[in-house]
Amino acid sequence: MAAAAASFAALPCLLLLLLLPSFGAASNVTYDHRSLIIDGRRRLVISTSIHYPRSVPEMWPKLVAEAKDGGADCIETYVFWNGHEIAPGQYYFEDRFDLVRFVKVVRDAGLLLILRIGPFVAAEWNFGGVPVWLHYVPGTVFRTNNEPFKSHMQSFTTYIVNMMKKEQLFASQGGNIILAQIENEYGGYLEQYYGTAGKAYAMWAASMALAQNTGVPWIMCQQPDAPDPVINTCNSFYCDNFQPNSPTKPKFWTENWPGWFQTFGESNPHRPPEDVAFAVARFFEKGGSVQNYYVYHGGTNFGRTTGGPFITTSYDYDAPIDEYGLRRFPKWAHLKELHKSIKLCEHTLLCGNTSFVSLGPKQEADIYTDQSGGCVAFLANIDSDKDKVVTFRNRQYDLPAWSVSILPDCKNVVFNTAKVQSQTSMVVMVPESLQAAKPDRWSIFRETTGIWGKNNFIRNGFVDHINTTKDTTDYLWYTTSFSVDGSYSSKGTQAVLNIDSKGHGVHAFLNNELIGSAYGNGSQSSFTVGLPINLRTGKNDLALLSMTVGLQNAGPSYEWIGAGFTNVSISGLKNGVVDLSSNNWTYKIGLEGEYYSLFKPDQRSNKRWVPQSEPPKNQPLTWYKVNVDVPQGDDPVGIDMLSMGKGLAWLNGNAIGRYWPRTSSTDNRCTPSCNYRGTFDPNKCRTGCGQPTQRWYHVPRSWFHPSGNTLVVFEEKGGDPTKITFSRRVVSSVCSFVSEHYPSIDAESWDKSTTNDATTAAKVQLSCPNGKNISSVKFASLGNPSGTCRSYQKGSCHHPNSLSVVEKVKFLQCCSRFLTQMRT
Repeated sequence: MAAAAASFAALPCLLLLLLLPSFGAASNVTYDHRSLIIDGRRRLVISTSIHYPRSVPEMWPKLVAEAKDGGADCIETYVFWNGHEIAPGQYYFEDRFDLVRFVKVVRDAGLLLILRIGPFVAAEWNFGGVPVWLHYVPGTVFRTNNEPFKSHMQSFTTYIVNMMKKEQLFASQGGNIILAQIENEYGGYLEQYYGTAGKAYAMWAASMALAQNTGVPWIMCQQPDAPDPVINTCNSFYCDNFQPNSPTKPKFWTENWPGWFQTFGESNPHRPPEDVAFAVARFFEKGGSVQNYYVYHGGTNFGRTTGGPFITTSYDYDAPIDEYGLRRFPKWAHLKELHKSIKLCEHTLLCGNTSFVSLGPKQEADIYTDQSGGCVAFLANIDSDKDKVVTFRNRQYDLPAWSVSILPDCKNVVFNTAKVQSQTSMVVMVPESLQAAKPDRWSIFRETTGIWGKNNFIRNGFVDHINTTKDTTDYLWYTTSFSVDGSYSSKGTQAVLNIDSKGHGVHAFLNNELIGSAYGNGSQSSFTVGLPINLRTGKNDLALLSMTVGLQNAGPSYEWIGAGFTNVSISGLKNGVVDLSSNNWTYKIGLEGEYYSLFKPDQRSNKRWVPQSEPPKNQPLTWYKVNVDVPQGDDPVGIDMLSMGKGLAWLNGNAIGRYWPRTSSTDNRCTPSCNYRGTFDPNKCRTGCGQPTQRWYHVPRSWFHPSGNTLVVFEEKGGDPTKITFSRRVVSSVCSFVSEHYPSIDAESWDKSTTNDATTAAKVQLSCPNGKNISSVKFASLGNPSGTCRSYQKGSCHHPNSLSVVEKVKFLQCCSRFLTQMRT
């Protein structure tokens, strides 16, 4: 057995009650080597990321309340520069971008707030949150010691700080903002990439931030050389081994990723709740004091806000609160129990002495003791394969592989990260007709293939897509013409149109007919495609619609990464390859429907819309408009776009976002179940291989009017709009598992007199969402059942009365192994 010890300096550490009042506001925030000190007391902070523009204001109070009920003390958000400064000195803070309103919603809920100003944010957000117009300010280079960039960055940072000061929102003013962040994930590789200019920029950013005089500490994440007094923090799946760059700074975790983002064409990543809880417990076990989930609610990339490129419109992130605002069980509840258990340990963790004890080759204990007699222990089994029984202070404890047990009194286990006692909720999308009442006629508008109106310019060769559109639209037309004679075809060969592109996609039209489409993906934006074509004798017209799918959001010199074509040629001809790259190309920015704002709600008098008794199907470059009804009930709503190809959608002028039910890869990364044990990475636990990447798109209920709702869809390549439906997101069934080896102590009512030597059994409770009742019990087994939710199986030991007993009760208090599944 090996042992080591260290001690913490005795600072103001008042004994805390179990039931602490909400934070809400503070008047003084400082820090020492152990934690934040809020109003003279060390505090342990559980923070949760909710990005205000990825939901709607009507959702904010409920999302914040769900985070608070889940055990959060604090909400964290980025500030999205390009959503606010839409042109130099021209600001927007309305609707989803009403930052002050969001901060006040958090404050009024009694929670603190971490404001990550950046203003570069990455975040899978378009252009990393930096305004595209800034790239075209002469002489500007992003995120280095560049005067134009620094000037605009300082101006925006100051604008945000002054806005918060005006509203008295910093803790130093009695508000709830306790930390502010400058820059984002710059240290290490990026700083080295820019050399001495990178180092100078990082130090300037810190100095500029400190000069704002916010009265609260500043942080820089992933910045190992953050200068005092700026705190450097960790972003990762695991941060237990992270150490700040000074012994005077506390250990903060600004981004704990409870899931991962998704790109169009890829399967769906998931992170098991057992592993998330394991990472959090290890962080606090090893001296952490501020932990933030990135993200706790991911939300939706409405409109054209996605980055990547190729990030999906959904930013669900497998977060504890899903994209639609529903609790994700068991993740939300499992983490809630973890938070309660950690909060039981707060005083001793922050004010006690610590010692380490080895319990085996990969088993260990971290012990905290304070002067009042408090004792806290974390028992960890970091073996990714083998369960262990360990002896600690003459008691035996069951430690599943890759798990941590929390003992608030160094005796009783109130929580183990691998033992999930919460129910699992199965969520389904229930279809609703677009028009529940009398069907209304559709209206359509067909885009011109190629140049509409007057061209923007003619150029010999290719221009960069992004430099041309400046991201005012996804679309740029490249058109040219060429002639062939009657003997163009080489015997036995097919003419092929070859396209090389920097990204992101293309629809190719020859003589006004769509001949094919091609795209890059989230791993590689560029692509090459060969499309078989049939030429006609004489003149042929080629129109290529180039598309972007969100701009690059991170990386060295990312603002210089372009899009558009680099080579176009025709092969398979009798006289060899015809290179069209140096032709005269005529360019047109955007779509005609965009120019005439066909997506805006008041378009009844727009004569470009043509009524149709039946909308055309499988027709490219078509705008559709139809009046729709409000889906019944109050469940969250999504729109099912499986029948469509690719495009954009709006409800009552609100941009739902890009839709693209692109089929994901059919590789072998998807598995029917996920083993939580061992180090997680985004490719470990995936679902949906060979399925549409995103079928449903969130439509906030607040966007609907009581009547007179207008849905507008622009379809790029063809689909069947009559099969578009709304769907309500509902919990269809719940299920759970419990064993006699699970902790039987309720952290909510725990006190030091509790002992797990008592006969109290572990328990599980199944419940339906508000307004719904359990309608039937589908499975129940007391014995040794196996399987997962929706696929439970009886084991060799099964009590025959299991089902009938469960059917008679609403609250289940069970011992031994008990699996239940109920339908709501």
